[in-house]
Amino acid sequence: MIADSRTSVAFTGHRTYRGAAADALRRTVGELYALGFRTFLSGMAVGFDLAAAEAVLELRERAPGVRLVAAVPFRGQEMRFSPADRERFRRVLAEADSVEVLAPAYHRGCYAVRNDFLVDNARVLVAWYDGSPGGTRYTVRRALGRGLEVVNLCPAAPVPPAPEPTLFG
Repeated sequence: MIADSRTSVAFTGHRTYRGAAADALRRTVGELYALGFRTFLSGMAVGFDLAAAEAVLELRERAPGVRLVAAVPFRGQEMRFSPADRERFRRVLAEADSVEVLAPAYHRGCYAVRNDFLVDNARVLVAWYDGSPGGTRYTVRRALGRGLEVVNLCPAAPVPPAPEPTLFG
C-alpha cells in the first residue's frame, strides 16, 4: 500500500544494468530521503529495479521511516530469472515493507500495468534510461507527461521530452 504518493519515489531501468551507477544510485536515494521522501517503489525486474531496491534497503538500515514497496507485475515473475537473480529477488521481496502483486499470472501488457502503477503512485521517477525503446522509455515518457520529476542516472542519453497531450489524454 502506498501511504502518500507525494513522498514516494519509483524506479525504472533497463534489465541490462550492471551496477554502472551504484554510487550515484545510493547517493540519489539518500538525497531524496533528505528531501522528505520515505516510500520507494521498485518494479522488481532484473537489473536496475533490483539494484534500486537493494539501495533502498541499505538506506533503511540507517534511516528511520524508509519503506520499500515491491511492485511485482505477476505472481511467479522470478521464475524467468537466472538462479542468482531469483535469489536476489526473493531476498528483496522478503525484506520489502509491502508487496503489491498486480496480476495472478503473466498476461500480455502486465509490465505496462506495473509501469503505470509505479508512475501513478510516485512524485519522482529515478531511471536508468539509455535512450533505447521499451518499457523504461514508456515509463519515463509517461512520468514526464504526468508531471513527475525524472532523475536519469544514465549518462548515455538525455531524458526524452514529455509526450504531447492528445485529445484522449
